Amino acid sequence: MAELKTRLDAANRKDVVDDVVALIDAEVQGKSGLSGVALKGGYSVVKRLKGGRMIHEAADALLDPFAEALDPLYVAFLEDDGASSFETYLKPRSDEATQALLGITDARVDRAEKKVIIKTYGKLRGQAEKHVAEAVPGVGRLIDKYAPKGA
Repeated sequence: MAELKTRLDAANRKDVVDDVVALIDAEVQGKSGLSGVALKGGYSVVKRLKGGRMIHEAADALLDPFAEALDPLYVAFLEDDGASSFETYLKPRSDEATQALLGITDARVDRAEKKVIIKTYGKLRGQAEKHVAEAVPGVGRLIDKYAPKGA
């Protein structure tokens, strides 16, 4: 059963995607140091692609696979009487959530035909793990907003 996907589908998808993009924007802007400068520079380039719609389109395309990847954690959260928010529930399970989300992008890259995509992703994958882990609480808050327990 795809409980999380079903609940997110019941929400206004545009609002969910807009909030996903806002979360990504905030995470990128919060980065510092040399790697943060590089990440911000690359992100600003990507944001301009497809007439400024690239990030929205990617977030929309990945929403369902990400929801399906997080579904086992979400269902366990719903069944845990002691868990009041998905954000809090994910904190001790951050590694599991991170790997679930990155498993989706890993699979997409595995199907990529362009070697430059495969090579670039391979170089960034290690850092991506750290950045995704840092974003997991925000993902939990977003899910709490659109698919709260008891709704």
